[in-house]
Amino acid sequence: MYSKNIDIEKINITDESRTSEEDIAFMREAMVLAKMAEDIDEVPVGALIVRDGQIISRAYNTRETSKCATHHAEILAIEEACRVLGGWRLPGCTLYVTMEPCAMCAGAIINARIPRVVYGAPDLRFGAFGSLINLAEVPLNHKPEILGGILGDENVEILRSYFKKKR
Repeated sequence: MYSKNIDIEKINITDESRTSEEDIAFMREAMVLAKMAEDIDEVPVGALIVRDGQIISRAYNTRETSKCATHHAEILAIEEACRVLGGWRLPGCTLYVTMEPCAMCAGAIINARIPRVVYGAPDLRFGAFGSLINLAEVPLNHKPEILGGILGDENVEILRSYFKKKR
């Protein structure tokens, strides 16, 4: 899935000056969730949604255990945030996820009107916010701000280690 020598610099990575200490802290929280996914033999991807500095939802991949194709960390985090906030729109929220969202998840992010997405590892095969395609640049009615590559090397290593064990 990932080449052994991913050059994070070649991916559309956001200027680190736009990354806050809060972004780093929340990405580390998402990485804890990724490790929880790995512990149950799921692809280690974790996601959380934050509003006003508070985590309102947390999730990790459960596709294999649930036998459901849509159970990506981002989708599950969005569903929980909608329940918590009582609506399908998620204004004022930031989604933190350890791997760049795929097209399905990017579509859900756009539909939920999440204004900001912070991701860790690029996804060279399925990434929909800059690595393969960029749905944030399509002329839709909502364009989230995307910050990519946050703790990218660490997130790539989590994924690389997982897939190395699987082979």
